[in-house]
Amino acid sequence: MAHTERRDTKPEVELRRILHARGLRFRVDRPILLDRRRRADVVFGPARVAVFVDGCFWHGCPEHATWPTSDAEFWREKIIANKSRDRNTDSQLEGAGWHVERVWEHEVMEVAAGRIEVAVRSCRPPDRLRDSM
Repeated sequence: MAHTERRDTKPEVELRRILHARGLRFRVDRPILLDRRRRADVVFGPARVAVFVDGCFWHGCPEHATWPTSDAEFWREKIIANKSRDRNTDSQLEGAGWHVERVWEHEVMEVAAGRIEVAVRSCRPPDRLRDSM
């Protein structure tokens, strides 16, 4: 598990490709809170939309999460802490005026991109709407 990629996972790359094809421009793997370890996978700065692509195992997906049997207590605590940190991050960002989108790695990325596009276009400042027509 030490070799698990932190960024540029297959779902992230697919989502970014779709978003870019829809004419949306963004930053990748950016810290957006004072805690520099908490980084959004995709950031739309002017619109203040942060997107996180969560892995089913690491973030405890309600549909696909599995609990390892080896060193089970360690992994249970780790995944519970990840979920708690995700909720805290969402709360901090929303409190700072950001819109947060969480995408599970198993989601259909076209559908997730549609949801994100709606959020970006509705949150974007008026002078940035030129490409939404």
